[in-house]
Amino acid sequence: MCGDHMENICGYLMKYTNLVTGWQYRYFVLNNDAGLLEYFVNEQSRLLKPRGTLQLAGAVISPSDEDSHTFTVNAASGEQYKLRATDAKERQHWVSRLQICTQHHTEAIGKNNPPLKSRSFSLASQGSANSPGVQRRPSQNAVSFFNVGHHRLPTGKRVPIMQPDHLVDVREMMSQAEGQQRDLIRSIECLPASGHLTSLDQDLLMLKATSMATMNCLNDCFHILQLQHASQQKGSLPAGTTISWLEPKISLANHFKNGAAQNFPAEINKPASVREEQSIAEPCQLTREPEEINTDEELEDICDDKEDDLGAVEEQRSVILHLLSQLKLGMDLTRVVLPTFILEKRSLLEMYADFMSHPDLFVAITNGSSPEERMIRFVEYYLTSFHEGRKGAIAKKPYNPIIGETFHCSWRMPKSNVATEAGTNSSAHSPLEQVTLPKDPEGQVEPDYYTVKFVAEQVSHHPPVSGFYAECVEKNMCVNAHVWTKSKFLGMSIGVTMVGEGVLHLLEHGEEYTFSLPCAYARSILTVPWVELGGKVNISCAKTGYSASINFHTKPFYGGKLHRVTGEVKQNMTNTVVCRVQGEWNSVLEFTYSNGETKYVDLTKLSVTRKRVRPLEKQGPFESRRLWQHVTESLRDGDIDKATEHKRALEERQRNEERLRAETETPWCTKYFLKDGDGWVYHKPLWKTVSAAQTQQADNN
Repeated sequence: MCGDHMENICGYLMKYTNLVTGWQYRYFVLNNDAGLLEYFVNEQSRLLKPRGTLQLAGAVISPSDEDSHTFTVNAASGEQYKLRATDAKERQHWVSRLQICTQHHTEAIGKNNPPLKSRSFSLASQGSANSPGVQRRPSQNAVSFFNVGHHRLPTGKRVPIMQPDHLVDVREMMSQAEGQQRDLIRSIECLPASGHLTSLDQDLLMLKATSMATMNCLNDCFHILQLQHASQQKGSLPAGTTISWLEPKISLANHFKNGAAQNFPAEINKPASVREEQSIAEPCQLTREPEEINTDEELEDICDDKEDDLGAVEEQRSVILHLLSQLKLGMDLTRVVLPTFILEKRSLLEMYADFMSHPDLFVAITNGSSPEERMIRFVEYYLTSFHEGRKGAIAKKPYNPIIGETFHCSWRMPKSNVATEAGTNSSAHSPLEQVTLPKDPEGQVEPDYYTVKFVAEQVSHHPPVSGFYAECVEKNMCVNAHVWTKSKFLGMSIGVTMVGEGVLHLLEHGEEYTFSLPCAYARSILTVPWVELGGKVNISCAKTGYSASINFHTKPFYGGKLHRVTGEVKQNMTNTVVCRVQGEWNSVLEFTYSNGETKYVDLTKLSVTRKRVRPLEKQGPFESRRLWQHVTESLRDGDIDKATEHKRALEERQRNEERLRAETETPWCTKYFLKDGDGWVYHKPLWKTVSAAQTQQADNN
């Protein structure tokens, strides 16, 4: 790059050309004297006619939120350049120089062109004379658009505290104004290129620039109101704090490209449910106190959304091809917005809950008569959990959880269904043991079923980390885990690495089982996408010295079986293998024990216990099913556009909240999970409850 603060600058930038060509290197020249940004194919062609030129007077220069390299130049004419520098420092250099040049030439136009005093006209009348297609309602002409009333507070009156619902009202009025401003620009651009009043008229160009600047200014004011409200929620601002003007948070010029209106409906025309999604208060302003869920309020889940429909995928194949053309091998997909039609009708947090669909096998782990048997039972439960975690044969992606999102559920299973001794279940016990139910001190009959409770929370957005916890109080066992999902593009596949670990606590035995998770792959994403697991996972118990090593084998390019898994359980101190396992994680597993016995587990015939979930009306606004209900309903109805609109509203709200927290230096406060080193731990785990109860009992004795 050449040039300094006061001179013309030049250099290479990447310019987004179109959907087909994508990003291309172009040579850009900033002409400070003329107020122009020009670009050429390369530096050698600089002496030729520019490939493109933008007038910077009235333009808006906006650094992008998507990364630290990209920025946009939005001209008053409506044309937009989307540009990318090589790094954040170079972007800042270009943005600052462009903003200085833009400000200088915008002020010059204002000085050289007096206000519109002698030229009184109505866009409606001009439209009827020259362009029938641009007739306007009286309320939408230029005069009414800027007809803002001014109100003076009575002397001595205190400014009232802004309430959250007032902010929603202000946002609604802002949305209406933005819609009118877009209509105004469209009307100007629809005027003829020649005649009494043209689309290139200097006064109209000035009107476009000033209206755009006005809306950006109003959005800055609204953002300051949000900051003020956030500070009121936390208390007064610290001494010495100042509120300064900020970069525009909503660049209206982003709605227009090359003079044509993009297909973004005005806020006022959005469904009420979308406006509701956008106006939900900042989560930290809602109660972040942990909520005790009464499992008696939960009902057996009747939802059964199998993902076997390929219709939408087939219809949108061109969208997938375009998406693939924009990706590079190894690219991190964490911040890539994937098309809505490939989504499952559930959140990732609920998918984690579905790994517990065999709670009888989970509870039976602690019934093992020896450390060896308990480790083998855990491996059996672990390997059977992945099959039910998938919904159907088609690989689709669950919703990315919003930070602060939670999911609660539970399972109930008859005690007679839970295996006790090896190879048996409690139905082999004496009739007396089955029928006689102990009573608690208040005389109530103990239920004849076990309950497993589950809670999950999205504890971080960047990186995306989920925490989940499950417990069975009657069996003194619980499991705590945290997972960070990292997605990468692998050509015709997408790979998801599950970073993190879980710990199973068997409090009756004082044992802890640490385990990791395999990688997942979405294969054949252009035809019939399907899921494959891969990688090596380890399970270990430090107290007993038993460990398990499990390999999920991906299919080789030629030959080989799908979904193959092998593993072994061994005693570390003697290095003795006590059990080997092989088979398919979604079909039949074969366990061979050291005594020569063999056990087969057919996953397709295992009974599935339906989870119990509270009805939507009893769920909080950030519980998964209520949070995503409009997206899910639209997907069930096959309305992809509406589902995309609802999803975009949720994601935009999350970005705005994250930006607000960063600017107010407000840390995110989790609800159920606490940071513990590199992991996350449930705030009230069973091992703490049991330990406290034992301590109290010892004190009483």
